[in-house]
Amino acid sequence: MSILFSPYTQRGVTFRNRLVVSPMCMYSAQDGLANDWHLVHLGSRAVGGAALVIAEATAVTAEGRINSGDLGLWSDEHIPGLRRITDFIHAQGAVAGIQLAHAGRKAGTTADGARALTPEQGGWSPIVAPSAVPFAAATHATPHALSLAEIASVVEAFAAAATRAVAAGFEVVELHAAHGYLFHQFLSPLANQRTDIYGGSQANRFRFLLESVAAVRAVLPADKPLWVRLSVTDYVEGGWTLEDSVALSVELKAAGVDLVDCSSGAIVPRVKIPVAPGFQVPFAERIRREAGVATGAVGLITEPAQAEGILAAGQADMVLLARQVLRDPYWPQHAAAALGVKLDYWAPQYWAVKPR
Repeated sequence: MSILFSPYTQRGVTFRNRLVVSPMCMYSAQDGLANDWHLVHLGSRAVGGAALVIAEATAVTAEGRINSGDLGLWSDEHIPGLRRITDFIHAQGAVAGIQLAHAGRKAGTTADGARALTPEQGGWSPIVAPSAVPFAAATHATPHALSLAEIASVVEAFAAAATRAVAAGFEVVELHAAHGYLFHQFLSPLANQRTDIYGGSQANRFRFLLESVAAVRAVLPADKPLWVRLSVTDYVEGGWTLEDSVALSVELKAAGVDLVDCSSGAIVPRVKIPVAPGFQVPFAERIRREAGVATGAVGLITEPAQAEGILAAGQADMVLLARQVLRDPYWPQHAAAALGVKLDYWAPQYWAVKPR
């Protein structure tokens, strides 16, 4: 029996296997609206055999977009285009998920994140953050430090977006607390220099994310899983650490989070990251073991035996694929064949190439 191709259930949702299409920004929306590109991009990965297909970082406010091409859920106008996508994903036997995000001080940038957009390029202001500290002074805007009332408004925006996500047919919601975006900015001392209840101590830096988790969990149906993606370490002395992530994950589980999706880095530029195959898997393993919460492993997982081994060793509960399913939308089908697993969810339109 392959663990990778065994079903897995969280709350009221059963995934047909343990393979997840990780959220990946396409920067192809206009005014946050989903279009044919998103339908084909996400839909083809559902046809390819993944269990869960997670739509890209989707902004909960217009000013919280990474780039003007981000998907959005700050308005009911965004629901119909996304519903078209989730209906197609579900028709292929996969589960549709969405990652809700606010970019904070990394908002309003070029698609590669290298610099702030100018007004002529469609940039906007103000850019907001926990503190008035830019991501990179030479290339990025100095953000406005959020007031207490503004923080509360962002929490409400996450809850409202989650409500719309359910209306759009998504069965899994993930909050993006990684890669240097707003939640991560509150968590990391490298970006958070506040002296009020949202800064300083570890508990204070947890507060914004935990309040948002509580607000989102309150509007999600009880049978819908809630995930959180973390950058488990900043790789910088004085920054966010693996130990911080373990402590936070204990509280996330208690707050109703069903899985911690373990990534890393991106709070500050020019950090040396020890990139290698499966380099983030040990993070997922430690959080799973010490926090007692389900985890997802992501990052340079490219081989079927590698993915199977992660699960067999108890290092994670789900495996997330990004670039590998950009290269090959049908990687799950090919992985099953490599592992000697016969799947019963090949698209009937592709019967001619189904392994016998």
